[in-house]
Amino acid sequence: MSINVTRKGVLFEPDASRVIARFFYTSEARGMELITRVMSLTEKQQQENLNQVLRDFSKRHRSISRIFEKHFNRLAHLFKNLNIDVLSLSSAQKVLIGAYFTMEYSIESAAFFNPSIMEDPDQSETVPGQKRIILSFRATGEGHISSVVFRSGIIDSLNNITIEPVGKMLESPEHVKNHTYRKTSFLRKLEEMQSWNNAAYVVMINKLTETFTYEELKRYVDETRAVVPEDLQSQTLLNEIMWLASSHYEMNFSVDTAISERVIFPIADTEMKGIEDARFVRFTEDDGEVIYYATYTAYDGITILPKLLLTRDFYHFKIMPVHGEVAQNKGMALFPRKINGKYAMLCRTDGVNNYISFSENINIWRQATLLQTPKYPWEFVQMGNCGSPIETPDGWLVITHGVGPVREYVLGVSLLDLDNPEKEIGRLSKPLLVPNENEREGYVPNVVYSCGSMIHDGNLIIPYAMSDYASTFATVNLLELITELKKSKSS
Repeated sequence: MSINVTRKGVLFEPDASRVIARFFYTSEARGMELITRVMSLTEKQQQENLNQVLRDFSKRHRSISRIFEKHFNRLAHLFKNLNIDVLSLSSAQKVLIGAYFTMEYSIESAAFFNPSIMEDPDQSETVPGQKRIILSFRATGEGHISSVVFRSGIIDSLNNITIEPVGKMLESPEHVKNHTYRKTSFLRKLEEMQSWNNAAYVVMINKLTETFTYEELKRYVDETRAVVPEDLQSQTLLNEIMWLASSHYEMNFSVDTAISERVIFPIADTEMKGIEDARFVRFTEDDGEVIYYATYTAYDGITILPKLLLTRDFYHFKIMPVHGEVAQNKGMALFPRKINGKYAMLCRTDGVNNYISFSENINIWRQATLLQTPKYPWEFVQMGNCGSPIETPDGWLVITHGVGPVREYVLGVSLLDLDNPEKEIGRLSKPLLVPNENEREGYVPNVVYSCGSMIHDGNLIIPYAMSDYASTFATVNLLELITELKKSKSS
């Protein structure tokens, strides 16, 4: 029996007009030449140039002069090399020089896809039957660099979805590296990445204290570089140490930003080529506290690193890497509460099958148990999850994706035992959602994909991407779906 799926017709498409101001830097030599050229202008020319820049860009960015000055502050080493005292420069000169080291980046010009949905922590000014929601998306721009962006809206009792107007003044967060590392766990993660046996490793082990900050670690690395041979293995190790350390950070957004204006753009070295497929979940602690977590994949162009994001208010975010043997692949999805006193996670350690893992520590995952293998033709190539499991009285509802002939991605649904989610108690024998003629053309043809769904008023709300280009919604009656899953149990 086919399940009735209602496509809602709400469309999220790439918008090239949404831009952020990024630091623009090519090389030390070119940077010094550029500063020299700007400084060669007369004071009048500098002011005229700055006035024109502010006229052109002040309406496109919030506090653009502050952004320019922030970028100027990253050039201290160039001024030192040029024997220029930065204290002698006027505020206008600093802002103008910063403008030359700034570029606009259109964050979603190429694709707007792989959404997840969650209940907004603020449910004020809603009426019975309504629920305020937050959606996250993977936005992709030039160079296929991905970031996380948000939209907000309201679902009513008839499952009509109204999306709030989208802000144009995009905001990057203030970046704060203030994590304290523990030597044992830091070295363990380093050894998980690869085996090290060189002079730099020995020196670093002796330098590291039981706990240390990012700034202290950077000093240890600089000191080690000065005393060890410049062999490739030693230098690679020291680069990997800083790469791993930059994975921990916190960021804050201004309280005067709309959520659609907040952009989580790659900051750490581990993320330089993108932040992929954030699976957000509203997690409830044993004491009732609610924390929003998201697992995502950081990509630096060579290596992927699973990471964990957490927030309580969507203004302040904390980022950390996920450790352990299980954390070696894409597609980790956290259960929305602990099970039998432990955190639980869906994962796909081999890229083909679905696994489940349990841990007492939310960012350390050591062992996984095989949960599901491809069973039906539409999932023979591989299968995976499409977001965190959803709790129902009948079991954990898991939206899955299956890959079949011609690499077509479809959505399926499984039901896991509530007390023992290692046990599958139902799985649809037919896909729930297959790309139709309007959905199968895009950046990656023949793909529907989601990173998280939710239940509202007896219906399953599924935001999903269409061929890695744009996104939309579908709804499914929960009772009809559960009834069919229970039938599959006995078949």
